[in-house]
Amino acid sequence: MLDENKKQEMFNKMKERKGEVKTVRKIVGIIALVALLIIAIVGFAGYSYVTSALKPTDPESNEKVEVEIPMGSGITLISTILEDEGIVKNAQIFKYYTKFKNESEFQAGSYALTKSMTLDEIIESLKTGRVYREPVFTMTVPEGLTLEQVADVVQKNTSHKAEDFMKKVTDAAYVEQLITEYPDLLSEAILKENIRHPLEGYLYPATYPFFEENPSIEEIIDTMLTAMNTIVSEYTPVLEERETSVHELLTFASLLEEEATAQTDRETIASVFYNRIEIDMPLQTDPTVLYALGSHKDRVLYEDLEVDNPYNTYQNVGLPPGPIAGAGKTSIEAALNPSQTDYLYFLADKEGVNHFAKTYDEHLTNIEKYLR
Repeated sequence: MLDENKKQEMFNKMKERKGEVKTVRKIVGIIALVALLIIAIVGFAGYSYVTSALKPTDPESNEKVEVEIPMGSGITLISTILEDEGIVKNAQIFKYYTKFKNESEFQAGSYALTKSMTLDEIIESLKTGRVYREPVFTMTVPEGLTLEQVADVVQKNTSHKAEDFMKKVTDAAYVEQLITEYPDLLSEAILKENIRHPLEGYLYPATYPFFEENPSIEEIIDTMLTAMNTIVSEYTPVLEERETSVHELLTFASLLEEEATAQTDRETIASVFYNRIEIDMPLQTDPTVLYALGSHKDRVLYEDLEVDNPYNTYQNVGLPPGPIAGAGKTSIEAALNPSQTDYLYFLADKEGVNHFAKTYDEHLTNIEKYLR
């Protein structure tokens, strides 16, 4: 009788365990099903959102929205502007869509876009640069100009006098204000005692459209600073990695811009300067002497090389205190991507072709061969 009771007890326990296993399996199955449903719902929601973001924000709208694309804008900034103006639903999706279609080279300008435009129509507009609002006038500031020369350009194209422009860009309170407005571009480095003009080299050289007859000096300066800020922001990760400041970058780039000729190799010239800096050898670049003298000369004399000035790279090792002119994007990129060479010398012949040398003897040979 006792054996029968034990058998019954064992049978009951086995039955209970089987029931527990079935319950666990049922719970696991429910959890798995719920998880699959969640994944499916999230996936469908994501798909629906992306699909919706690829469509016009308002297919029925014909209202024109004025959209300004600043000079030098990259796809990230353009996408953000379009989202802010309600032209696209999501900046990231528009950005990835343009990259998927391998679209680039968008044009700066003022566009009258509508919320009923498709992404392809928006891309085509930005690529062709169709400006719906024609500027009243344009002002071209070439690369390699000093701040005084930029002031002359402003005087020729507007009603403002060059001296009024210079007075504004050298006003201490105004410069301090600009430092707070452009913290990623301007720093306290431009206020150092040996800096000739704080904003030298910071006004980006380009052709600017203006949509009123007489823009203020402040508007002109803001327009050029914004363009430079946009250009420089593209290289922020590289600058952080190399622990290089924007001030150092624009100073270096300005030397390349002033040494450049029609056929010059900026990357190789950059390598010469970097090689000299590495061994504490003066850069000995003539444009810094001319900037130190404050005058233009067709030929730098030996006596000029001895001028006592912090910008004179014949007398001082390393970079000058700040930029000596406005550098274009080509020179800025060359400063960040120099060629890898052992050159320490270079000269430009009468046709503007540069000749490089590793030793001073080789350099003397080039002088005799190409200049004398």
